[in-house]
Amino acid sequence: MSKHIAVIGAGPAGLFAAETLAKAGASVTIYDRMPSPARKFLMAGRGGLNLTHSEPLDAFVERYGAARAQLEPSLRAFPPTALRDWAHDLGVETFVGSSGRIFPTGMKASPLLRAWLRRLDSLGVRLATRHAWRGWDAAGALRFATGTEELRVAHDATILALGGASWPRLGSDGHWAGTLRARGVAVTDFAPSNVGFEIAWSDLFRSKFAGAPLKPATFYFEGRAVRGEAVITDYGLEGGAIYQLSAPLRDAIARDGSAILRIDLRPGEVLSSLDAKLSRPRGSKSDSSFLRGTIGLAPVGVGLLREAGLSITAAAIKSLPLKLVGARPLERAISTAGGVAWDAVTNDFELRAVPRVFVAGEMLDWEAPTGGYLLQACFSTARAAAEGALAVTA
Repeated sequence: MSKHIAVIGAGPAGLFAAETLAKAGASVTIYDRMPSPARKFLMAGRGGLNLTHSEPLDAFVERYGAARAQLEPSLRAFPPTALRDWAHDLGVETFVGSSGRIFPTGMKASPLLRAWLRRLDSLGVRLATRHAWRGWDAAGALRFATGTEELRVAHDATILALGGASWPRLGSDGHWAGTLRARGVAVTDFAPSNVGFEIAWSDLFRSKFAGAPLKPATFYFEGRAVRGEAVITDYGLEGGAIYQLSAPLRDAIARDGSAILRIDLRPGEVLSSLDAKLSRPRGSKSDSSFLRGTIGLAPVGVGLLREAGLSITAAAIKSLPLKLVGARPLERAISTAGGVAWDAVTNDFELRAVPRVFVAGEMLDWEAPTGGYLLQACFSTARAAAEGALAVTA
């Protein structure tokens, strides 16, 4: 007789855990408090679904920083090539973009999700929406709030895939942390990751440049350099390059109250060459016109120099300081740091304090930059957790 395994959470980690379980012959029900599955997954795909990344696996695993050792076995067991094969089996072709990121050819998440849900249905996976998990009863049964009623369900094993605490309106609100702590599970406090930062812009700068792209540029902080793009916002700065530095910037602000981010506004120019070009006669040209024509510096770059109170020199252009005074809140972050502590789980992500309960995806205490690393780890840990659940119920 097949074992009954509950998966709580219908995001990518939960859906992939359910698929792995069902393919192995388990009877699976996915429970989710939202009225439809994978809402954050769909939102992430609106601008182009970045499934994973094509860089060599040895470099890939380095992106997970302090959590590399814990995540590496699952990432190697189900690497980016396997994720691409999985998408292909669903009828969704992928391609490698110029940045090395991997996308479905149609770029969107919805066609992939529709094919995925059809596959789960064909495997006999049941999806129970509007079921908010409320922990366990005294007998160990799962408790769910379903409108005005409470449902209690016994299962042979459970996989928790409830996400972190970012974008709570899409389903992952982190409410589970208190439930697990009450059962003796260590949970590290949540913090925003892949997030924008606040800068005290003047009203003039904000009104003139909010929405302006900052590119090309190299961003420096605590010995790290990231070349890429950012966007000026009404509150400060955001974008892919900023997200790659978000963890150390966030931690520095929490420790010191602020952080100084340095920007090279002309990364293609060496200092001496830039200095020589700036020494040319300007004639009647304005600063903005001269700098655009001579060194290709966009008006936003000139605005940043003025906002920082700096003279327009080669040194200032190559190392513009910006004072960041805060990270955006959790509900505006792409992902979260924090979650179930690594010493609270076994190598296959089973909770030490609650046997036969496994954890996958962003519930675990790891963070990574955007670029496909977030989704890849959700898939890889889901597969590992599912295999652990199958092993304990065999």
